[in-house]
Amino acid sequence: MASAAQLLNSKAESRRRGEALRVNISAGEGLQDVLASNLGPTGTLKMLVDGAGAIKLTKDGSVLLKEMQIQNPTAVMIARAATAQDEICGDGTTSVVLMVGELLKQADRYISEGLHPRVITDGYELAKTEALRFLDTFKIEREPDRELLLSVARTSLSTKINPTLGEQLTPAIVDSVLAIYQKPAKPDLHMVEIMTMQHRTAADTQLIRGLALDHGARHPDMPKEVRNAYILTLNVSLEYEKSEINSGFYYSSAEQREKLVESERKFVDEKLRRIVELKKDVCGTDGKKNFVIVNQKGIDPLSLDVLAKNGIFALRRAKRRNMERLQLICGGISQNSVDDLKPDVLGWAGHVYEHTLGEEKFTFIEEVKDPKSVTLLIKGPNAHTITQIKDAVRDGLRSVYNMIVDGSVVPGGGAFQVAVASRLNSDDFQKSVKGKAKWGVSAFAEALLIIPKTLAANSGHDIQDCLAALQDEHAEGHTAGLDLTLGEPMDPVQMGVYDSFRVLRNSIASATGIASNLLLCDEMLKARQMGKSGPPGGGEEGGE
Repeated sequence: MASAAQLLNSKAESRRRGEALRVNISAGEGLQDVLASNLGPTGTLKMLVDGAGAIKLTKDGSVLLKEMQIQNPTAVMIARAATAQDEICGDGTTSVVLMVGELLKQADRYISEGLHPRVITDGYELAKTEALRFLDTFKIEREPDRELLLSVARTSLSTKINPTLGEQLTPAIVDSVLAIYQKPAKPDLHMVEIMTMQHRTAADTQLIRGLALDHGARHPDMPKEVRNAYILTLNVSLEYEKSEINSGFYYSSAEQREKLVESERKFVDEKLRRIVELKKDVCGTDGKKNFVIVNQKGIDPLSLDVLAKNGIFALRRAKRRNMERLQLICGGISQNSVDDLKPDVLGWAGHVYEHTLGEEKFTFIEEVKDPKSVTLLIKGPNAHTITQIKDAVRDGLRSVYNMIVDGSVVPGGGAFQVAVASRLNSDDFQKSVKGKAKWGVSAFAEALLIIPKTLAANSGHDIQDCLAALQDEHAEGHTAGLDLTLGEPMDPVQMGVYDSFRVLRNSIASATGIASNLLLCDEMLKARQMGKSGPPGGGEEGGE
């Protein structure tokens, strides 16, 4: 009886462990099914609706995974790893989810035939190492030139937004990165300011080789547009203000109060006099040169009157980040005092003008000499369109950055996946793999093909026909890809379809690691509240 009971217990435990593995595999496949239709330029959109009824349409895998409500813990783990891929590389979220789901699906075929998950994961590790080694030989090393960067950005944007719109945004994104790129240093994408304006259409999104400020001059008599302007960047208060510490002033008559106000006014007027003197000194009296003040602190109405009478265009309460960018764009040195103002602390801009949109005012500073920071002004008819473009522009900037830093690109459209699958299935590599791990390598090679298969399916073509044509083309020694318009083989290098080297490298490594861990997880246990350290007693001292 004891042996029978033990046998029943072992069978129950085995079944329970099998169920945990089944849950993991089902979660990976379920998440894959949700995101599969989004992949590629011909992918479909998803509609996200939150509890308040707000609606968002997107095909960006990162946005979907961050904002979808996911209950299954395994699916949550996959989603977090995929969004981490986006934060590291700027792209590849959907590819990671598809790869993880397919690796689990292919492993399930062999597990159902009695193969142990450990054998499959050993094969996955061997295949991953070979795939990454093959990627280093398959990449195309190129110096970053504008035409190549246009192709890279176009490939990235077309998978996020309408291809026509992507084509229009591509030059602005590439030119913005090239404007801030100073060899041999890596481009700093923080120097590309992204600003949004709900106005006109998305096609009117433009690159400003300068700065756009989200406020205008605060005096009606100030000029609305100036050319050949000296820019004075200030962090000086030009207003009557209370002291920054607790203090009090006591007066016993109106005369004493008037004297207090007058002395305070004299203090501010002296600052204004020095600014006006500098303006007259550098601009002269011919009216061909102008003067602009951008102040981080306040300017009171009386001070604005003085500046307006002297023809000075003044902005107050500018954001700190804009003050820092202003020096990179126009030159000059930000001043914290007006005691020692000299012409060499001034910046320069060829055109400064105010633009009014409804009740909002914007100030544009353009035609600068050597901008080390630029502004991408995103326009759109509604908040949804602006958000969609903003997400796409971010990915486009990262794709251009990746190409410049890596100094290489990889043929896109599924070309790499077909080539590496062929390599893993080749006799040369199969001979080097010993034992049952061969099955894991074969499963990995088959899983890689999910990318070209999904691209073909999303284009409305027969998957088997497209894949067979790709493999035949590759076998003949050509670089194979997938023409998403015709469903026929094409050369992605000739078509300008490129993937990022680091995105592919990270997505293969990340997907393999997640899938292997999930396959080796045989039981799901309910845990105590995690994230809190301390002994089992519950308190810092182990409870009472």
